[in-house]
Amino acid sequence: MLAVVCPGQGSQTPGMLSPWLDLPGVAEQVATLSEQSSVDLLTHGTLSDEETIKDTAVAQPLIVGMSLIALLSLFSSGEEVAAKVSVVAGHSVGEFAAAAVAGVLTDASAVELVAHRARAMAAAAAATPTGMAAVIGGVPEEVLEAIESAGLYAANLNTAGQVVAAGSLEGIEVLRQNAPARARVMPLKVAGAFHTPFMQSAHDTFAPVAENWASADPRIPLLTNWDGSAFTGGANGHGEGSAVLSNLTRQIVNPVHWDLCQATLASMGITGILELAPGGVLTGIAKRTLPGVELCAVKDATSLDAAREFIAKHSN
Repeated sequence: MLAVVCPGQGSQTPGMLSPWLDLPGVAEQVATLSEQSSVDLLTHGTLSDEETIKDTAVAQPLIVGMSLIALLSLFSSGEEVAAKVSVVAGHSVGEFAAAAVAGVLTDASAVELVAHRARAMAAAAAATPTGMAAVIGGVPEEVLEAIESAGLYAANLNTAGQVVAAGSLEGIEVLRQNAPARARVMPLKVAGAFHTPFMQSAHDTFAPVAENWASADPRIPLLTNWDGSAFTGGANGHGEGSAVLSNLTRQIVNPVHWDLCQATLASMGITGILELAPGGVLTGIAKRTLPGVELCAVKDATSLDAAREFIAKHSN
């Protein structure tokens, strides 16, 4: 059984699009996605430096666009995805790419919609200087207590040994200076306290946009960061498109429970996890938390042949 997962913010690297541009159809897809999102993905994916692509308004459509470029290179159609993929999930902004994999949004629509989210979140981040930091290791209860004591929020619960704290820059420095026992605090390449109440204005801006956005019901099981569960109901039994869009809105201010998504993948009996570009982070987490599940990360265009073999081995 094959799961496809889509990475979130912080997975971007300078020049990551360049190796893909010689592949058939990629240049045309980049042009379409750039036009739909009003973001120059070609320039930002090839020439822009690390600081530029850290900007939320750039990073989010760029990351979702990269995942969908990899999807186009691996699957001929949505029907092939539905035939070969057992479940899909995305981490934070990766939920938009996951929604496209599941058929809720078209590729162009997903990048256009996430650009609205990105601009709203960038504005919220600019209003109050905030950030995020990964807490690696430590006793889970002590980590959560230390995050709360520093006046921060547990924004991403990735595993028992990896929690992302978010909030004021002063709070992150307090946490760094008072790291929990046997834990490291590592600032992340993001520009705001995502998935916390600091993003309420972004939620309020994005909600009416998402509410009126065109969508279809998922073709395959789609997991939510809310609690790791799969959407249900709808014409295909995998949820309604409107419910997916509503979830994308509420996740702006709610924590990401990737730990629960992984637990669901384990309970489903998944045998292989394929991470779309810019891959590496989520399969790295799964390597530590899902023993026995085979992993494949699409990090660049040279990974495609191995990914196709992986799909053939684990598909439905």
